[in-house]
Amino acid sequence: MIRLALAIAAGLGPSVSRAASHNWDSRRAVAETESPAAHVANGTYLGVRNEQYSQDFFLGIPYAQPPTGALRFAAPQALTEAFDEPRTATEYSLMCIGYGSDTSSLGNPISEDCLTLNVVRPAGVEAGDDLPVGVWVHGGSYVNGGSRDPRYNLSYIVDQSVELHKPIVAVSINYRLSYWGFLFSEELKQEGAGNIAFRDQRMALQWIRDNIAAFGGNPDKVTIWGESAGARSLGMQLIAYDGQHKDLFRGAILQSGSPVARFTHASDWQPYFDALVDKTGCGGAEDRLDCLRGLPWKTLSDIFNRTTPVHVISPLLTAVIDDDFITDQPVSLVEQGKFAHVPLLTGNNFDEGTAYGSRGINTDEEFRAWLVSQNMTSEQISSLEALYPDDPAAGIPAFYPGRPDRATYGLQFKRAAAFGGDYQQHAGRRLLAKAYSAANVPVYSYLWNVHVNGIDTALGATHFQEVAFVFNNVEGVGYAASPFANRPETFVHLSDLMSKMWVAFMNKANPNLVSCKNAPWPLYTLDQPLNLVFDVNQTGLHYTAEDDYRKEEISYLLDDVFY
Repeated sequence: MIRLALAIAAGLGPSVSRAASHNWDSRRAVAETESPAAHVANGTYLGVRNEQYSQDFFLGIPYAQPPTGALRFAAPQALTEAFDEPRTATEYSLMCIGYGSDTSSLGNPISEDCLTLNVVRPAGVEAGDDLPVGVWVHGGSYVNGGSRDPRYNLSYIVDQSVELHKPIVAVSINYRLSYWGFLFSEELKQEGAGNIAFRDQRMALQWIRDNIAAFGGNPDKVTIWGESAGARSLGMQLIAYDGQHKDLFRGAILQSGSPVARFTHASDWQPYFDALVDKTGCGGAEDRLDCLRGLPWKTLSDIFNRTTPVHVISPLLTAVIDDDFITDQPVSLVEQGKFAHVPLLTGNNFDEGTAYGSRGINTDEEFRAWLVSQNMTSEQISSLEALYPDDPAAGIPAFYPGRPDRATYGLQFKRAAAFGGDYQQHAGRRLLAKAYSAANVPVYSYLWNVHVNGIDTALGATHFQEVAFVFNNVEGVGYAASPFANRPETFVHLSDLMSKMWVAFMNKANPNLVSCKNAPWPLYTLDQPLNLVFDVNQTGLHYTAEDDYRKEEISYLLDDVFY
């Protein structure tokens, strides 16, 4: 754990140069010397006042029992301990154990004991104020990341909400990653321990439902909000228990993510699980799960990060059909209307696929081999080769002329990127938008077309790059290169617009509470399936466009690949 002062210095707390000068109400101007307090179900937490932003932070609050020992690889368990003496909540917890750049390159410490959340509110907010709540769920390909990542600084968007005179309480959560949160087998299914990571998120939402009023939030006005694997996670929350959400949230924001993937079963996971227990010496144990739970975490971690690899390939990390949390393939559930009927804001970046298309593909044979690695059948491969031809003009980024550098990307990179983006991102967004519209549930859909600083031109408006704009992180805190550096002022203006639209949706489930120079953001309907396109080169920073790009290709993916 780190001290708050160090967190702020590292960019995890508010940047001191962005002090707010506005008041959300008269109480906010009153200086307080006592630590802000929140009286939750099992005790009292003392947070810390940040004067630069006039905000209260409550950091590292547990929402479940530590998933260690007998609770490793188990569904999260609710807290049972009550405490009389107030506890401090002024330090971020450690990140959940993960493997990747979002964890290692930022030097973030990790632990199994990581199921915590953070609350940021405007100063002066009290229990009973009933402010809307935004709950951020981080991405990271399900294998890394965490709520303490400085790029997910909640102070920026809370500050925007105050400036808009529509204040919110913001929450961010940790959840188990990699095999710690996604391991599955017949044994785990029998224990009700499938989809552990998503059950962690569900437990956090239940804690928020039960306790957020103590921080001044309204439990009936919770909007879940995430990007990439965070948005995919929330897509799972939308279809969990066939759409029964028990009023844990009243709206959802999914940035570059949906529940659409090809889910697996316990039988698909069993070969990997068997190899894991054999590798650890637990194969002969009377209770193999108990044996795994008793091992040093480092023993398992060395296997999960492939330091001591298991020579059996696991299924991809995503939801599993455990006949409880998830009962069917996602396309089937969505088309049956088995999803949470709450207002939805969802979108993609223009060139998502440059983050998903395989690099180094130069020939048709190499493209075909990549499709084989994606578990496509021979029939599907033949169709996909025709739908996604080796034609740079049909690939992405569309604005990038010809073929990119062979050595860096491969001659058929634009082809691979077009397929990768549709397969991983655009198909799922379109399916959700149409399904919500068909069910008469309000849905707002967007596309984002901005090439930011620090990103190669050949990657275009690629995955993740809208995050800084939504958070209004115009200083680029946490980024190797600020997305806004050496860019025109329209970039800052777009960030201001988007972050306030997100706040508006959290307030009233409608982004149009923020005035736009162009036409308002239209509802997505079956008669008029329109996207709002964010673009710094357009007057008003946005325009509307029909959602019909690569129509045949995406229809094939939804009808013949995912179904």
